[in-house]
Amino acid sequence: MVGVDGRGYLPIMSASGSPGTTTIVVMGVSGSGKSTVAATLVDRLGWEFAEGDDFHPVENVEKMRAGKPLDDEDRWPWLRSLAAWIGEHERAGRNVVVTCSALKRSYRDLLCDGHPSVWFAHVTADAELIRDRIEHRTGHYMPASLLDSQLSTLEPLGDDEPGARISGAGSPPSVVTELLAALDAERGLHLSTQEAPS
Repeated sequence: MVGVDGRGYLPIMSASGSPGTTTIVVMGVSGSGKSTVAATLVDRLGWEFAEGDDFHPVENVEKMRAGKPLDDEDRWPWLRSLAAWIGEHERAGRNVVVTCSALKRSYRDLLCDGHPSVWFAHVTADAELIRDRIEHRTGHYMPASLLDSQLSTLEPLGDDEPGARISGAGSPPSVVTELLAALDAERGLHLSTQEAPS
């Protein structure tokens, strides 16, 4: 929902004039800065948030914790659960921010299928910066050893997909400002000028 002079929210209207929503899917490889960017977005917009990793079944988490990369068969049920969550919020008219690696075009196509609200914010960073972040973070089951697998699987966001590629090397507020400006330009919104909810 777009803030109006900092007081309350009005529904975003789609091109057809019917109420629409926006789902910002913050994507990229592990360690690119997805969670930090998403948290900054949520602080700025006041939208509901979901961490895509929380939708993984236990088997996937254990596999990654053991340093084994996931394959497509592991990922499809996870992505379907995430797409269902997006659909529920879209039908309820709620704007959301969600993190998801969304490494392949086919994964992103699944998330978009029937969900016009989806807009991808592909957070990018140099491989060495990402590796350094992964090696120094705590409380996450994704080992640094899986980064090469993710980088080789990654299909960068295409020009014909809804979204933008944003460098995650800057400060989180500056990354979010750039991200929202790109979203505003693509969808005719005014989120980049919206003040954080009090």
